[in-house]
Amino acid sequence: MTPYPAVSATPVPGVGARAARALTAEFARQNVATSALLVGADHASAVVAAAVEALLPGDTLTLVPGEHSSTDLLRGHITGLGSWVADRVKVVGALDEAQPADVVIVGEPLTGTADETRAWLDRLGKYLADGAVLSVATPAVPGRTAGAAAELFRQGALFGVGSDLIVRNQPPLRVHKLRFSPAQVATAATLAPAYRPSSVPVTRTMHIDSNGVAAAGIALGLAAVARRARPNSKLWLLPALAAAPVAAFFRDPERDVPADPSAVVASADGKVLSVERMHDERFGPGEFLRIAVFLSVFDVHVNRSPVAGRVADYFVEEGGYANAMTAAAEHNVAAYTVLDTEQGTVVVAQRTGLIARRIVQRAPVGTLLAKGERYGLIRFGSRTDVYLPADKAEALVSVSERVVGGSTIIARWKN
Repeated sequence: MTPYPAVSATPVPGVGARAARALTAEFARQNVATSALLVGADHASAVVAAAVEALLPGDTLTLVPGEHSSTDLLRGHITGLGSWVADRVKVVGALDEAQPADVVIVGEPLTGTADETRAWLDRLGKYLADGAVLSVATPAVPGRTAGAAAELFRQGALFGVGSDLIVRNQPPLRVHKLRFSPAQVATAATLAPAYRPSSVPVTRTMHIDSNGVAAAGIALGLAAVARRARPNSKLWLLPALAAAPVAAFFRDPERDVPADPSAVVASADGKVLSVERMHDERFGPGEFLRIAVFLSVFDVHVNRSPVAGRVADYFVEEGGYANAMTAAAEHNVAAYTVLDTEQGTVVVAQRTGLIARRIVQRAPVGTLLAKGERYGLIRFGSRTDVYLPADKAEALVSVSERVVGGSTIIARWKN
């Protein structure tokens, strides 16, 4: 039996540092003792380096050599990193010698057929602990796989808890994160916010969401076309000058998330529109405390999870596009992300506004979200509502108060 699905006639693509970080993100975000299994490890690969960098006291990492390395090379590499690493990393000669782990990472992109990929995933499933995540990549360029990409997309539709497109890799890769058995809700509280390669770093503390990069690129493309079509006109300056403010709208700053486990943080930047108790049978029979925040076109529009929890449901309700500051916005198009938490059901509603017509939600059902973790955005002016169990939460903000997503404590659990 070959250790991996058969590759296509093209060379096996490499995994750069950015893609390696995405592949190992689930291991890196764990704040409690965690076991990881890296299959297809190459002593010289960025994936091994990223996995070793993610090690914390109490963690264990098992490496299974791939086609481009050997057991001796891997052991020599790990030994050379010092006793602290060597005590936590085990190298085995074959997958059969490994034990089930909390995170399983495939270090080499899959390029085999759909049947081979399916058989390989079935085999890896035996090494996944309950609620474990399998992280695997495949080339995102047409013709570079023999069916692996299509099969992983199919598996992702059924079991996916995240998918990242790594454009800045040669060639571009798609990283799929799969969970074949449900994770415990309590696990979410032990996680750090996930690494999101969809945000492009500008400075150490400021990123631009990939939507902003695309929008700015379109604006610059229109400017180039306009200048070529009418070289004597200055009209091309309009889209060219618009590129920077369009990109700035999609800014994605780093935020310090309060460590207090009883704190509920704002899901978005903006001004508090209302704080009220209400019933909503869609989410259960109990009473909810709803805190609504209006986002102007000048606010950061990246949305964050107000609490730690597991995505239990996600649905969109059709409606209009009324001004998000008015009562009519209750009937606007809205996307609802329902979270199972240790305190009960928590819901975040992303509502469109007069200008906003596009909601982005990147957390599939089954995903574990850390408190303050980015999970989506709304383009242009909009509104975000947070629903909390009214008998367990106490509001700490008032109408017209400004809040900062991921940082401002808007409520606190009573217990």
